[in-house]
This record gives sequence, structure tokens and C-alpha cells, in this order.
Amino acid sequence: MKVSRHTLDAVRKAAAHCHDCPLWERATQTVFGEGPDKARLMLVGEVPGDKEDLAGHPFVGPAGALLDRALTAAGVTRAEVYVTNAVKHFKWEPRGKRRLHKTPAQAEVAACHQWLEREMELVSPRLIVALGATAARALLGPATTVERNRGKTLHLDDGTPVRITVHPSAVLRVPREVHAEAYERFLADIKAAVRLLE
Repeated sequence: MKVSRHTLDAVRKAAAHCHDCPLWERATQTVFGEGPDKARLMLVGEVPGDKEDLAGHPFVGPAGALLDRALTAAGVTRAEVYVTNAVKHFKWEPRGKRRLHKTPAQAEVAACHQWLEREMELVSPRLIVALGATAARALLGPATTVERNRGKTLHLDDGTPVRITVHPSAVLRVPREVHAEAYERFLADIKAAVRLLE
């Protein structure tokens, strides 16, 4: 698909008609990134969830609320950052009446990479934070793991620094007795990223 490189709005409109992998067939709509055109910080998640698919906006569900809480605690507002996902269509499987998130295949991540590349080119952030394994692999290659690289500053081919942490939904899934600890570690990762911008 030929994409105009001139503005985020043009790329957003082109992505809305993307059929480069089968995920569009079961998704409600494309969920493109949002935030300032020249944000210093870009957060890249994995794939839209059920609420994001219905709303058409990234990080509006429970994981988004947790992310907003961490950003605020780190001294940054959602309005200051550009948030997006490595994959722009919701991948899911039915579980009763619910639609449960399913991890996208590498081919689906690769098909969607053109949109993430355009976002990175146009926003030109000073720092990118990969939220979860799918985002880390989309940015840095399929061998990239979260735990081995968490807390390190890595770099894209163009020199843009990348930090890796867990996806906020992973914090929500941990057992209640370790939730506070998992959140504090996630918050420490976000704070460390924000400090790099100062």
C-alpha cells in the first residue's frame, strides 16, 4: 500500500483502509496512534484491546488507566506523549461472550510495521518506550526479550534510544499479593524513561 509520508493525519487515513494482514476482517476498526505531532516521548504497546477496538483510540481500557496513573506519577501527562501500538487491529478469540486479546503473529507484526515506521518518522521522538514483548520485537527484532533488556537503553538503527518495560496489562494480571510490587517496578521504568528526557 502506497502511503503519503507528509502528515500523521494522512498516514492515519491510509492505515484505516489497510488489508495487508487478515486481522482487519474481525476488527471493528483500525486503532492508530494519538498524541502530539512532535512528542518527545513515544510509547509503543502491542495490539489494541477490546475497549480500544470499540472506541478507536489506544490505551483507553484498564491498562490505559494504569499507564495514565504511572505517567502522572512520573510527572508527565498523556497529552504530552504519543501512544500507539505495534499492531493496529485487535486480534482476539471468543471466550463465552467476551473477546479475549490474542498475541499477534510475527507476520502480522511485520505487515503492520509500515505504520509504526511512519509514526516514528513523523513524530521523531527523543525516546521510545516499548511496552511488552510484541512492541520490543517490533522495534528491535524478534530475538529481543523484555526481562533481559528491561532497564537498559537500546537504540534503533537511526540512533533513537529505546527503553523496554512490561505492558501495563501484565501488571494488571499478576496475583493481588504482588500487584503493588509489579506496579512499583513498572512505575520505576516509566520514571527512568522520563528522566532520560530531562
